[in-house]
Amino acid sequence: MTSKPAIPGPLRRDYSFPLRINAAQRQAQQVGYAEHVAQMIRQFLFTSPGERINLPDFGGGLRRMVFAPITSELTSTSELLIRRGLEKYLGQDIELIKVTVRNAQEIDPAAIEVSIRYRLKETQEEAPPMLLQLP
Repeated sequence: MTSKPAIPGPLRRDYSFPLRINAAQRQAQQVGYAEHVAQMIRQFLFTSPGERINLPDFGGGLRRMVFAPITSELTSTSELLIRRGLEKYLGQDIELIKVTVRNAQEIDPAAIEVSIRYRLKETQEEAPPMLLQLP
């Protein structure tokens, strides 16, 4: 019986977001693949639709939700829009497992909690859940 060779982790590195300069190397800071994907997800979530001229539907619009009244309609619509957007713009990098938007009453009656679970397609590993709390 032969065993499959271990799949090495991705050697791919990408530029960090936001762009930073590595003081030791005096070059643009680079991060590993998993961290780069997490940064792209955060970038999508905090970009408002219409903010990018050439991609008018890009963005999760979380900043707009901070001032909206929290209702079940808002949370379910936000879940759907975030899921669709992530599948459209980051579908080549991630496989979404679960997107949850809920009112975080224990933090603050006006707080919103967004939880995203996903699997990295390049490594087929589930990434640590991303949890964002907005006041």
